[in-house]
Amino acid sequence: MSSKVTLSTLQKMKQSGERFSCLTAYDATFATTLDRAGVEVILVGDSLGMVVQGQESTVAVDMDDMVYHTRCVKRGVTNALIMADMPFMSYPNVDEALYNAARLMREGGAHMVKLEGGARIVDTVRVLSENGVPVCAHLGLLPQSVHKLGGYKVQGREASQAKQMLLDAEELVKAGADILLLECVPSDLALRLTQNVDVPVIGIGAGSGCDAQVLVLHDMLGLGSGVSPKFVKDFLAESGSISAAIEKYVAAVKSGEFPAKEHTFE
Repeated sequence: MSSKVTLSTLQKMKQSGERFSCLTAYDATFATTLDRAGVEVILVGDSLGMVVQGQESTVAVDMDDMVYHTRCVKRGVTNALIMADMPFMSYPNVDEALYNAARLMREGGAHMVKLEGGARIVDTVRVLSENGVPVCAHLGLLPQSVHKLGGYKVQGREASQAKQMLLDAEELVKAGADILLLECVPSDLALRLTQNVDVPVIGIGAGSGCDAQVLVLHDMLGLGSGVSPKFVKDFLAESGSISAAIEKYVAAVKSGEFPAKEHTFE
């Protein structure tokens, strides 16, 4: 990757059927490593709550945490598009969403923000978009709502859930969402949704039919302390170095080798 990745870049990749890769990063050193390996999108995820801070979930992460880590990542990136999570309760209404998105972009240097939710965030996405804020809308399993959902469970297996997710995706795109992210969604539903919308769709535990894949960096390097989710593959185990593992991940995503069937939900 030798030039800046923009939303236009990703849109052209979707239109041409070329997959792209996404990984999380929380500091400048790893951000530089990902950037040099050709990762198109770097996500400064609120997953930092668990993998960096040692929290039980993402709920404890606040805006100051996100701004700080986004700023660190920005210093290590030359080409990749930087996406930053809006943390728990940072967008309960449109005014707070605008203020906090501006912080992530102005203070942190993010190129776009990511929000969790379906129909309930449509108005927020519309106003953010109208004010020039690029948005990724996160559907499926919503980590910030894990306590409401009763745990980390696959979403969209029931017909009513699947129908609502498809409707939500259409409404979010109409409202101005530039990217959709699907987490822990049956592969057939994820493929159908990806084909139904014009914007790029990033998957995690959503099968190989999405336009892109994302993993938490620490997970794909086998650094997790607990049982790895089904959708995770340890790329470091079969590589000689961290940089080689990341390059292998990028290549596997682009070729369609990852995710394989064992990494997906039916």
